[in-house]
Amino acid sequence: MSAPSQTEFSLPASLTTAKPKVALVLGSGLGSFIDRVEVAASVPYSEIDGLPVSAVPGHAGTLHHGEIGGVEIVVAQGRVHCYEGWTAREAASLVRLFHQMGVEALLLTNAAGIVNAEFAPGQWMLLSDHINFTGLSPLTGSASFIDQSEIYSQELRQILQATASELGLPPLAEGVYTWMNGPEYETPAEICMLRTLGADAVGMSTVPEAIQARALGLKTVALSCLTNYGAGMSGEPLSHAEVMEVGQQAASQLLELLEQCVPQMV
Repeated sequence: MSAPSQTEFSLPASLTTAKPKVALVLGSGLGSFIDRVEVAASVPYSEIDGLPVSAVPGHAGTLHHGEIGGVEIVVAQGRVHCYEGWTAREAASLVRLFHQMGVEALLLTNAAGIVNAEFAPGQWMLLSDHINFTGLSPLTGSASFIDQSEIYSQELRQILQATASELGLPPLAEGVYTWMNGPEYETPAEICMLRTLGADAVGMSTVPEAIQARALGLKTVALSCLTNYGAGMSGEPLSHAEVMEVGQQAASQLLELLEQCVPQMV
């Protein structure tokens, strides 16, 4: 497979002049951030040729172009997942679209389950690293031997931590995220295994996007909203409704932080 073309995606007229420097991907329950953006154009994914569309609740499937803090940005409200039947390359399509548009820095968000018992629902975790437990990669079919020593930018993580401190917010947790394919939640035995392997949280997205971003040279930072304890940790059954509810509640704590951080990412 050859490298991605600079014109892999056909943009509608409202986006052809867009020159965003920063991109955000909003995960489950986190779409309200768009209210903080001075939006110039909003385009459904279905109107962007080559971009897959999710059918998962909480993933609106809309691309917004605008400004925040005087910086031109693009915000993806929703993403597709491999558990829907998409390939890892398709799951990373948004990142290649961002690269085509000229984006230099990427902020990914997701909803994740807790593996590290020292963390709590409603807390935000900066990804310091990840474990890819699916065996899938968006780079399959190419000879792209990409170094992943620092897939999540330490520089961008420091910006978020420093800004949180300036705003009087508690320090963001930092930890290792594990990508499991889903769509079923993990078993108690699997959560125990992940904890033994050094994972702090587990989810069903983000990693293919981060790998693709690294391959394309985008500075990347990622945040997990820790929405629930992993199976066997609380005795309660897991549900997507709970993930959505906690994500929406926790989103309000993140809005001001992101509003202040995004302009510093370029």
